[in-house]
Amino acid sequence: MNTTVSPIPPGPVHIATLASLQGRVGQHLATSDWVTIDQARIDQFAQATGDHQWIHVDPVRAAAGPFGTTIAHGFLTLSLLPLLAGETLLIDDVRMGVNYGLNKVRFPAPVPVGSRLRAQVQLLAYEPIAGGAQLTMAVTIEREGSDKPVCVAEAVSRRYT
Repeated sequence: MNTTVSPIPPGPVHIATLASLQGRVGQHLATSDWVTIDQARIDQFAQATGDHQWIHVDPVRAAAGPFGTTIAHGFLTLSLLPLLAGETLLIDDVRMGVNYGLNKVRFPAPVPVGSRLRAQVQLLAYEPIAGGAQLTMAVTIEREGSDKPVCVAEAVSRRYT
């Protein structure tokens, strides 16, 4: 994936109504701003999850490892979906949204400490439900300077008006 070309400028995209998304299935909806992954964030994630593997939290040992530095946990990268994708797409008439699950998740490339990440969001499906809609979105998290994504996920959410 080319990380230098984006059809929509970064930042929040406002959609007037949830129902208007029905006609946008298959379209690119939003591009997030960049977020930097520092060692403090990696350490906080390790503390919260109990995953203290050296490749994530020991900079000295990781310097001699396969990536030459610490890397973010794959699940840390995935946990950025609400920040990167959720706050990028603002639907004016939605009063509440809930995560409903994930259909597919892959981590094709590592996230070395100091990396800058952003998300590209594409609407895959729109299904009306009582009081709102279920949205399935392809979220591709890119690392600045890399031609390979660091996370590709199919995220399902329910939005209520």
